[in-house]
Amino acid sequence: MTPEPAGLTLERVAYADPAVVALTAQVQDYYRSIYGGPDDAPLADEELTPPAGTFLLARLEGEPAGMGGWRTAPGVPALGGAHPAELRRMYTVPAARHRGVARALLTELERTAGAYGSDVMVLSTGGVQADAVAFYRACGYVDIAPFGHWAGSPGIVCLGRRLVG
Repeated sequence: MTPEPAGLTLERVAYADPAVVALTAQVQDYYRSIYGGPDDAPLADEELTPPAGTFLLARLEGEPAGMGGWRTAPGVPALGGAHPAELRRMYTVPAARHRGVARALLTELERTAGAYGSDVMVLSTGGVQADAVAFYRACGYVDIAPFGHWAGSPGIVCLGRRLVG
């Protein structure tokens, strides 16, 4: 397991926070480069605000280094869970990758989702994002049935993990 990097802070913020808006623009540019367009799946600030969800901003030495959130995901059958949460907008800036930022974000997102009653975390990503798929699988995520906005898309990879209570 990668140790948490020195100088890392995680802060609960609104999805509309200016630093998050800037990181979202970066990730959308990345999506355009690999998919030919942005992620147009609907996502609203209120979905990522307690108790419906949470959004976190990671900073290394005070500079935005990553982000991620979860929202409740009723109707997503996965791994026998009754109260799934969906991971959304996980992103780590290139300079902060392989330094434990994503692992710290994911751990805290799983913890907070569990604290709000979720028993499963689910996510969807594209198979072309091999590093992301490998990361989630290394964190214990397994393949689940496609769900959500991108369920019918070629190359979709949907993963889930039971949350420890």
